[in-house]
Amino acid sequence: MGENTRQIVVDTLLELERDQEYSHNLIKAVLDKYDYLDGRDKAFIKRVAEGTTERKIELDYYLEKFSSVPVRKMKPLIRVLLRMSLYQLLYMDGVPDSAVCNEACKIAAKRGFADLKGFVNGVLRNLARNKERLPLPDRGKDEAGYFSVKYSMPRLITQMWLDEYGREITETLLRKMLEPQPVSIRFRTGFSEEERLSWLDKIRTVQAKAVQSPYLPYVYTVKNAEGIRTLPGFGEGAFTVQDVSSALAVEAAGIEREDFVLDVCAAPGGKTLLAAEKGARVLARDVSGRKTALIRENLDRMKTANVMVQVFDGCRTDSSLHEKADVILLDVPCSGLGVLGKKRDIKYHVDADGLKSLEGLQKRILEQSWRYVKPGGILLYSTCTIRR
Repeated sequence: MGENTRQIVVDTLLELERDQEYSHNLIKAVLDKYDYLDGRDKAFIKRVAEGTTERKIELDYYLEKFSSVPVRKMKPLIRVLLRMSLYQLLYMDGVPDSAVCNEACKIAAKRGFADLKGFVNGVLRNLARNKERLPLPDRGKDEAGYFSVKYSMPRLITQMWLDEYGREITETLLRKMLEPQPVSIRFRTGFSEEERLSWLDKIRTVQAKAVQSPYLPYVYTVKNAEGIRTLPGFGEGAFTVQDVSSALAVEAAGIEREDFVLDVCAAPGGKTLLAAEKGARVLARDVSGRKTALIRENLDRMKTANVMVQVFDGCRTDSSLHEKADVILLDVPCSGLGVLGKKRDIKYHVDADGLKSLEGLQKRILEQSWRYVKPGGILLYSTCTIRR
């Protein structure tokens, strides 16, 4: 890949550093902006931007070992340029080491840092020579630190999981978080098997690979798709993006036709859609107009009836709904530690105070929401975290 493609990655990583935007949102916006590029160039941008973000802790650890300047004191452009170049050296065998080093020096010069070309070249070539024997922290003396660098996870999280789950489960979690995470789609439940297979055939015509979930027949993981919105069936409302875990939560609630279902924290609307498809009357709420707009967008695309959408703060009381709901869906705001494999930089926004404040928020929402359940009804509580 050429200099221009790498410069797009540099600008993307700089934007992430400046604005604290979540990477999955920004990278999608960048790929949409440069949609005219060759598919290989777009794949390169996505891979390097995502990989550099995901592996930032590990990359910075090695840069500290081989650089005379601490990472935090580097010029921002030089810092992201070294990170993305080191990611290529370690994880992209198809890119020659010499090309990585040369392109990095060209970009440094072109962006006004010609005097730092020698520094960039020296750090990267030294790392390239030693990349098969880069040092990790001593596992015997500092297991949390060892896991933090090896799996590029903040020490706060590795120590927390070691304390809660022990060594074996923690390492399994960390390893799985770094594996590629395909997108999951859920087909309309009203489709016959023949209709679903017809849409799958159309999806495969664009070289995407769809694999049925072992847990629910209408959920599939999709690989090799440049964008879910471009797949046949998305615009027609044949399917929506929803993980099997989310769909299973709705199935566990035992929703029946004509039930009144209250989805308290509903955006972007996956559980609401599935409940409505089961014939329930659904009231979908969330805390802001931005979030409820996401719900409405999905409802319109999926042509789903039986749903009312409202802006409402789940921490408030609505006495008009006391003991009215057959089912409450309560997917509360959480740290998202269970979906780190899909949202690669949530981990960098986690801190002890934030975790504590989320616990308080969850309790306040629960204290209000249980009152809405009819005697004998169901309250289904779920989160996408794995912190006890």
